[in-house]
Order: sequence, then C-alpha cells, then structure tokens
Amino acid sequence: MTKILLVRHGHVEGIEPPRFRGREQLPLTARGRAEASAVARRVASGWQPSVVYTSPLARCIETGDAIAQKCNVPAAICDDLNDIDYGAWQFRSYDEMQREEPNLFAAWFATPHLVRFPGGESLQDIVARGANALRLVLASHPEETVVLASHDNLNRALLLQLLDQPLSAYWRLAQDPCCINELDVIGGGQVRVLRLNETQHVADLGTN
Repeated sequence: MTKILLVRHGHVEGIEPPRFRGREQLPLTARGRAEASAVARRVASGWQPSVVYTSPLARCIETGDAIAQKCNVPAAICDDLNDIDYGAWQFRSYDEMQREEPNLFAAWFATPHLVRFPGGESLQDIVARGANALRLVLASHPEETVVLASHDNLNRALLLQLLDQPLSAYWRLAQDPCCINELDVIGGGQVRVLRLNETQHVADLGTN
C-alpha cells in the first residue's frame, strides 16, 4: 500500500479577489508561510513520509520545502504537478474575464470538462499529468508515504480520477490553502480516501 498526502500550497495573492493564477510565479504571502508551517507540523505529527514532491511553481516549492524540512526528508520537483495553463487568461481577474468572455467564463463554472482556455490547457490535460505523477509515486515508492504539494486544479482532477468521478463534478470538491487529502492506494488499484480537504491545522490562522 502506498499512502499519498495530497496538499495544496499556502495562501498567495490572487485567491481573493480571485484571479486565474495558473502558472504565474507567486510567492507565499505572510499568511501563506504561516499556513505552510502549520501543515508541516500537522504532517510531521501524523505521518512519516519518505519524500515530498512539489509542483515547479514557487508557492508549492515553499510549501513542500516546509514539510520536507519538518519531516527531515528530501523534496523534489515534479513537473506533472504544475498548475493548469490558463493561456491568455493567466492572472486576469474573474471580473475582467466575465466582462470580456462571458460565455466561456460561464461555461468554466457550469461545464468545466468542456472548456479549453485560449492558448492553454483543458481539465483533460491536467488529468493526464496527474496520472503521470501518480504512476511515478506508485512505481518508485511502494509501501511508503509520499507528500504531493500541488494546486487546487491538479488536486481536484487527481481526486476525481481516484474516486472514479466525472470531470463534470470538478467544482464539487473544495481544496483550501494548505489542506490535506489522505489516500491509500492498495494492491490491485483499490483506493481508499481517508481525509478530504482537512484544514483544522490552519483553522486558528484565519478563514481560508
């Protein structure tokens, strides 16, 4: 059995008011660094991971490094954990895009599985990348606990895949900053979800 702790990065600018952050290089805010420290303490107190894999973006590297240092394990970048590529929409505000592209903006929230961002990716693209990351973990770390520090988009897509749920259910899963999802991948491909969007460890830091 391989245990996967799927973690979202800490708070960054562009969460509220919301922007299409995507692959914009955003450092953690002071609040985000506090959340990263809190999730690092939570992981270290509850599990013994052997490695931390992170998205190549700074906000995930910072979050993953905090966990790795607290657990005294190595951290490595996994490109397949990268955030969705919003293409021409990257770091544009929700308000801007609702005005400029109202039909596509509405479709993203109503039928996200049918949307491809102009010059960017679709949910199907990040599902494929998430599967690549999962194959790496299962092949390289059997019988181990592995932390994946990634993004709300990638996390949702990977969780839906592991839960055998359609991509149309994308918005039904909450993924708050520095949440923890705990999954056991058992022999034969069986998956057991033990935690989903756990955020108690950051509750005292303010609302996510």
